[in-house]
Amino acid sequence: MAPTPAASSSRALNAILPLIASGQPYEAHQKARTFASRYQKSGQYDTAIDVLFQSARELLKVGQQGSGTDLTSFLLDVYENKSELVNDDSRGRLTQLIALAGSSGSWRKTIIDKAIAWSAKHGPCPAGDPSLQHYVGELLYKEGSFDTAEIHLLAAGKRDSARVLAQMYIEWLSAGGTPGAFALRGTIPYLQNGNILAARTFLSHLVSQYTATHPDFVSSIQPSSLAVGKTGDGQSDEIVITKDSNVNWAQLAVRTCQRAQGDKNKSMREAWIRLCGTYQSKGGLLAIREVRKVSRPSFRYFFGLPRRGGWFCNASSLS
Repeated sequence: MAPTPAASSSRALNAILPLIASGQPYEAHQKARTFASRYQKSGQYDTAIDVLFQSARELLKVGQQGSGTDLTSFLLDVYENKSELVNDDSRGRLTQLIALAGSSGSWRKTIIDKAIAWSAKHGPCPAGDPSLQHYVGELLYKEGSFDTAEIHLLAAGKRDSARVLAQMYIEWLSAGGTPGAFALRGTIPYLQNGNILAARTFLSHLVSQYTATHPDFVSSIQPSSLAVGKTGDGQSDEIVITKDSNVNWAQLAVRTCQRAQGDKNKSMREAWIRLCGTYQSKGGLLAIREVRKVSRPSFRYFFGLPRRGGWFCNASSLS
């Protein structure tokens, strides 16, 4: 029976870890690289991974971010050479090391960027592993790095990520901005990826959390929820009409995209054009060229609209 990675790596780790404990991080770092290189060259990838992971973890614990990050980068190189797939174990090592790297300097960002690149190559998602993206996004959000967290939470596309994104935007609103601007900021990227579930979850939480503390945000003309059809389980599908036209458009846009069937459903394409025309005429963010431009790919996908004319097309484009 072949030895397990833990058993195979014990000799190396018995030589490395005591050096860290005795205050000799440089020597430990060099030994870890030497042992891991030998294991990798002989095709003992799992043993090399175990040596690098445990050595990097202990170095990071004692504040040796440079050495710990270098060994983590080496670990990802071994992942690449082995063609290690994204799974709970391979991801779990990285999330531990990311957490230990700390927020100071660029050490953690180096690990995050390389880890996500690996997960994009060896997992099913071109934007990187959703669970890894979510972990990073939530970690950064809790630290108050909202602008960086946003990128990862949008890329994750999970329901939990959408909820965290909505909560973060609510907190971000206290520093300025409007609910409508943040509604578009979350909805459009999720729709660009065809992720209706994330878009709906995000909007539902954003609207419910904001109106809970700002009840006057709900339209006085339509104070109760408005039914717009049925959900997949037969329940009434409802939206909240607010005083912000961008929030209203986002809710209606998600429902319209959900019912789209490319160029096969002409009635939904017509509904989409009417919806966009109505809200574009109000001016504001939805009429800004940059907003229209960034939205085009997703709406061509949902409605089969032509490339020319953007996402606010006139009715003649249907013929």
